[in-house]
Amino acid sequence: MAKVARAWRLVQEALAGGDRDFTSIGLRRAVVLLSIPMVLEMAMESLFALVDVFFVSRLGTEAVAVVGLTEGVMTIVYSLAWGLGAGITAVVARRIGEKDREGADRAAVQGVLVAIFLGVVLAVPGILWPGGLLALMGASPEVARLGTPFMQLMLGGNVVILLLFGINAIFRSAGNAALAMRALWLANGVNILLDPVLIFGLGPIPAMGVTGAAVATVAGRSCGVAYQCWHLFDGRGKVVLARRHLRVAWSALWNVIRLSGPASAQFLIASASWLFLVRIVAGFGSDAVAGYTVAVRIIIFAMLPAWGIANAASTLVGQNLGAAKADRAARSAWLCGHVNMAYMTSMALLFIAIAPWAMGFFTTAPDAALIGVQALRIISAGYFFYAYGMVLSQAFNGAGDAMTPVWLNLVCFWLLEIPLAWYLARSMQAPEGVFIAVAVSESLLAVLCMAIFRKGRWKLVQV
Repeated sequence: MAKVARAWRLVQEALAGGDRDFTSIGLRRAVVLLSIPMVLEMAMESLFALVDVFFVSRLGTEAVAVVGLTEGVMTIVYSLAWGLGAGITAVVARRIGEKDREGADRAAVQGVLVAIFLGVVLAVPGILWPGGLLALMGASPEVARLGTPFMQLMLGGNVVILLLFGINAIFRSAGNAALAMRALWLANGVNILLDPVLIFGLGPIPAMGVTGAAVATVAGRSCGVAYQCWHLFDGRGKVVLARRHLRVAWSALWNVIRLSGPASAQFLIASASWLFLVRIVAGFGSDAVAGYTVAVRIIIFAMLPAWGIANAASTLVGQNLGAAKADRAARSAWLCGHVNMAYMTSMALLFIAIAPWAMGFFTTAPDAALIGVQALRIISAGYFFYAYGMVLSQAFNGAGDAMTPVWLNLVCFWLLEIPLAWYLARSMQAPEGVFIAVAVSESLLAVLCMAIFRKGRWKLVQV
């Protein structure tokens, strides 16, 4: 009972939040205090995808295909958001570890400015050419017509995605992961409340169909950003933004861009490979796209909490390197990897067992459900390896060594995954070839990450 009580107090401490110095407390305690809110934060992010698909699936396979193909394009936005967050984490966490509070504040502002700039630039093609983008993704004329307003809203409002990811990276870098978690809780709560109302209508509110899902998502994320900004300026955290910080600081700006660029490239390379994979799957019809879309959403639901553990490794590596504790940084990364492996392996076993039930919960189309079951079972077979690959890639980013994952992603995704997916899908005459290629390439990436991380060159990178 005493152990249970201690564990419960640790969970309560993690959820309560507050800025902490993770360079001096026990390593296991540091991993737990960071990982719990980060896992819950990422779980909340994944709920956006699942909630939208749950309600949209009631509108038919064309509506699900709209969401899936739009998300294929949105992966570019998510990649830039993840990359920007990784760059912000590397710089701010290093300044926090060095006890340079003013430097952390300056870096945080530069990250916010980059997020706003990227959001505005990326909104233009989505607003002006939504139908063309959907057609480029392989959408049928009916899916393109149905999805045009959905695409316009999602890409037109992507600045809130970049801000949500970027500001949460600031909170996590300062050690207050619980604050980032609460921002996602608020955003998801609004989305869950608005989704059924806007999609199906309620009283005087007309049914907007699949477009309603986009309105609900953008509104929910906007509420989350408003909450973040309130806490950034309230003056109570390790990172506090004041009027004097609201300007371009060229040295800090370049540092954020220098690290965010390669980090974004990592995710863009991976996301571009997913775009090609969706395009290959689209050649097997709308049922294949719908089944693949639902399966990927379920997979994301499992993997985003794992990204929370990986983000914990990034923060711990950055802060400990800033405090000149390189060996502790390495131990923290491996410990996060072990925790992630236990989690991801359990999720793989669960998915293999309940794949038919999980797909049946989101779609009633038998052909789509069958393809989704195959995707779930084949892709999750590589979860044991994915766990370490995710953590160590983020550990490289937290150390400021963002180029190593770039080269690894290029080799594993563009030189292996895409050609292998095309060859297997063509030779098997079935989308299962795509799923096998994903499992193979992700597993190879993890093995290479482990081998290079052991060499320790990342410890020498200056940020």
